[in-house]
Amino acid sequence: MTSTQIDQLDTVLAEIHGVATRIEQTQLDALAAALLAADRIFVTGEGRSGFMARAFAMRLMHLGLPVFVIGETTTPAVRGGDTVVAVSGSGSTGGTIRVADQATDLGAIVWAVTTDPGSALGLAATARLVIPAATKYRRPDEAPTIQPLSSLFDQATHIALDVVCLIVATSRGVDNARAGAAHANTE
Repeated sequence: MTSTQIDQLDTVLAEIHGVATRIEQTQLDALAAALLAADRIFVTGEGRSGFMARAFAMRLMHLGLPVFVIGETTTPAVRGGDTVVAVSGSGSTGGTIRVADQATDLGAIVWAVTTDPGSALGLAATARLVIPAATKYRRPDEAPTIQPLSSLFDQATHIALDVVCLIVATSRGVDNARAGAAHANTE
């Protein structure tokens, strides 16, 4: 590895750390509590935010929670008592906002995972997990980054949602062996 690559790695890790230290633990705890209380959990997001949502869904499944990805052919209808986690860095992704609005109309609790609590998604949601990272828009209030597009948001979201899963796992007494038993065995 060259010194430039090491410098870039150090910079990216420092960026992630800077964002992570600004995420509110109370929001992580509240999201975990909402997931534990939910009848069912649905996740949604587009593009790279959608990948973060899907990774989160997979981890929740390993923890034994009933979770579905909106847009998949086997996903059931959302109803009251459900919790929807909608991921959009900017909070302005049309499809994600539409799902949040529809879920709210159906009586579900909607959590926005976004950089901007005042965005259309943030305002449509019941509650918010704010990830104070950079998006592709590079608004003046966003964290500085050397990375393109929403990489910093994606990375910090992945870590924050993994911490939510750790809180859930601890609460449910799910250790590595128990989570591993739920892991796909037909790979």
